[in-house]
Amino acid sequence: MQVIGLTGGIASGKSLVSEILRDEYEATVISGDELGHQAYLPDTDAWKDILARWGDDLMNPETREIDRRKLGAIVFSDPAELTALNEITWPRIRALAEKTISDLREGGAKIAVLEAAIMIEAGWTDMCDELWVTEASEADAIARLQSRNGLTEEQAKQRINAQLSNEARADEADVLLQNTGTIEELRIRVGELWHARIRPFL
Repeated sequence: MQVIGLTGGIASGKSLVSEILRDEYEATVISGDELGHQAYLPDTDAWKDILARWGDDLMNPETREIDRRKLGAIVFSDPAELTALNEITWPRIRALAEKTISDLREGGAKIAVLEAAIMIEAGWTDMCDELWVTEASEADAIARLQSRNGLTEEQAKQRINAQLSNEARADEADVLLQNTGTIEELRIRVGELWHARIRPFL
């Protein structure tokens, strides 16, 4: 089984690329966001560690789930707090990703896409055969975050600045997908990559 690692900065279009690969080319997509949500579920080890560090005020009293928006406000304004959160969550999310990849391989899957914003930062590229990186300008990313997530410009910049730079990601990429045009242009580029880099191995 071939595993494509797919990453990119926040609001750079990586989820759109994964949707194209899933819907048009029948690739199995492993979402780092979904694995992250699993890692945060009530009574998991990460959930316990997060509440132990930042307090039960982060927990919704009805669902017992962690309020990710409250937590984000804390960690994205303080690099030390973000590092502490990453040390809690990243190993748990990686374990879930490894288990999912193993299950797919045993099930006979031919191609899987592991989509994770923190692929490079967390050192997960060793789980992948090649790394695809989506890239958008800072101005485009800020505009998308304001529209999509309801963030202020300052909040959007905080999230962008908390991540690797576009240049650092590009240095690690086997494939660089610049999401600067239309959705149709991105779809065409993904199709070209699929037929050139993936289809010959299926």
